[in-house]
Amino acid sequence: MPRNAVRITAATALTAALLATSACSDGGKEKRGKDGAAQGAKAVKWGDCEAPTAAEGGGQVPGKDWQCAVLEVPLDYAKPEGETIELALIRAKARDKGKRIGSLVFNFGGPGGSGITTLPGAASEYAALRDRYDLVSFDPRGVGRSAPVKCEDDKQLDAYYASDSSPTTPEQEKTFLDGIEKYQKACEANSGKVLPHVGTENAARDLDRIRQALGDEKLNYFGISYGTELGGVYAHLFPKNVGRAVFDAVVDPTKTSEEGALGQAKGFQLALGNFAQDCVNRGDACRLQGSTAKEIEANVIELQKKLAAKPITGIGDRMLTETAATNGIAQSLYSKELWPLLEQGLDEADGGQGQLLLALSDALNGRDQQGRYSNIGAANAAINCADSKERPTLAQTKAKLPEFRAASPVFGDFLGWAMMSCTDWPVAGAWSTPDVSAPGSAPILVIGNTGDPATPYEGARKMVERLGPGVGVELTYKGEGHGAYNSGDKCVQQAVNSYLIDGKVPGANTVCTPSPATSPSPSVSAL
Repeated sequence: MPRNAVRITAATALTAALLATSACSDGGKEKRGKDGAAQGAKAVKWGDCEAPTAAEGGGQVPGKDWQCAVLEVPLDYAKPEGETIELALIRAKARDKGKRIGSLVFNFGGPGGSGITTLPGAASEYAALRDRYDLVSFDPRGVGRSAPVKCEDDKQLDAYYASDSSPTTPEQEKTFLDGIEKYQKACEANSGKVLPHVGTENAARDLDRIRQALGDEKLNYFGISYGTELGGVYAHLFPKNVGRAVFDAVVDPTKTSEEGALGQAKGFQLALGNFAQDCVNRGDACRLQGSTAKEIEANVIELQKKLAAKPITGIGDRMLTETAATNGIAQSLYSKELWPLLEQGLDEADGGQGQLLLALSDALNGRDQQGRYSNIGAANAAINCADSKERPTLAQTKAKLPEFRAASPVFGDFLGWAMMSCTDWPVAGAWSTPDVSAPGSAPILVIGNTGDPATPYEGARKMVERLGPGVGVELTYKGEGHGAYNSGDKCVQQAVNSYLIDGKVPGANTVCTPSPATSPSPSVSAL
C-alpha cells in the first residue's frame, strides 16, 4: 500500500486524503481587501500548452481547445513581497460564450495530483459544465511543475515502493524505519526550501489568487477527495468569495490523520467485501476461488502471506511483493470499473504471475512504463506532513496495530504502519484537524458515496456539520468507488449540473441510487 495516499498519510488511497508551520499563516502581514481576499494577484498570459512533464505524470500535448499559463504567488504568504513561485494553470474556454457563467476550478485530490494532466483527460466527464463554464485546473504548490517537491530518484523509488511496509520482526522494523528516514532526508536535501510552504492553507490562499487572476468575483469550485479538504479550508478563509461549489468524495474534517487512516482501513475492507460479494453473485463467471465473500477475502490474505515469504514474477526484473500486491488491490477498489482487472490480477497472481497487480500498483504510485515516477508520492508526503501535527513513535504505532488489523485484515497493517510516514519529517505540522467552518458562505453541495473506500461516507455528514448551518447541503450516492459524479450516475450528475449551471440547490438529504448500466471496459493504461 502506498506511502503516498489520500490523507492517511500515507496511503490512500491508500493511499487519501489524504498538514505546515507558521509559514502557512499570513501572520496578519499580507494586505487584504474587505472580503478577506489577498490583494495583488498578477495577471496571467494564456498560450499554447506543452506536454505534461514526467513529474506531472507525462502524456500527450493537450488538444487545441486547451490553454496554459503560469501565475506568480508568494512562496511564503507571511512575506508577500518576498520570493515567488509559479503555479501552472490550464483551461478550456466555455463553448457558449453568450451564456458563460465564469470559471469552474477543479482540484482532483491526492494531495499531489496534477490538474494539468488530469483535467484534459477527464474533460469529457464534465462536458455539460463546459457549455457555460471555462474549465480550469492547476498544479497546486509542490505538485507537478508548480515548485515540485523532489525526494528520491526513480531507481530509489522502485526499491522504496517494493520494500516491506508491514514489518513483523525487529530486523524488518529497522529496515522499514531506515527506508522512511532515507526518503525523508532526500526530500529535505532536494526540496528543503519549499517543504514549509506546501500545506493546505497556503494552497487555499493560492486558490484565491487564481480566482482574482481569472477575473472572477466568486470562486466556482469542484473539489474531489483531498480537493474537498482544500475547498473547505478555502471556504473558511474566504467565505464571502465562495460561489457555486461542489465537494465530491469528502474527506472527514473532524478526523486526525490516525482516525482518517483507521477509517480508510474500514473503507477499503468494505469495498473489498463488496467486490468479493459481486464475484460470488456472478457464479461460474467469476475467476476466483471461493463460494462466499469471506472465502475470497481469506484467499486474498493467504496470497499476501505467500508474497511476504516469496515474491513472484512481476514486470521486467521487478517482482510482485506483498506491499505492491496490496497497493494494486487498493488501486482497483477506487472504481467499480477496475473490479474486472482486480479479479484478473488476483487470479493470475495465484498462478504465480504478478504483472497485472504490479501494473496497478505502479498506477497508484505514479510510475509510467518507462520507469519514471511523477512527483505525486513526494508531494503527497510533503503536503500531508506539513498539515498534520501527528508524529507517532514506534511504540505508539505498534500499540495501535491491533485496532487496524481488526478494522481490516487485508489493509490494516499497511495503513497502521503508514502512520509513521511523518514521524521525523523536517517540518512541523499545522493542525490536528482543519478548520472548515464557513459562516456567510454560499451553499456548498457535499456528496457522500456509501461504498467509497478512500473517503468513507460518514465524512460527508461531518463536512456538512463543520461548514455550518445553511452552508453544507448533503447528497447521498448509494454506489461503489471513489467519488460519485464520475460514476456516470444520472441522478448525481443532474443534481450537480443543476446547481452549478442554474444555481438550484438540491433538497437536503437527497439520495441517488444507481441503476444498472453498462460500464466501459477498463484498461491498465487508463488508470
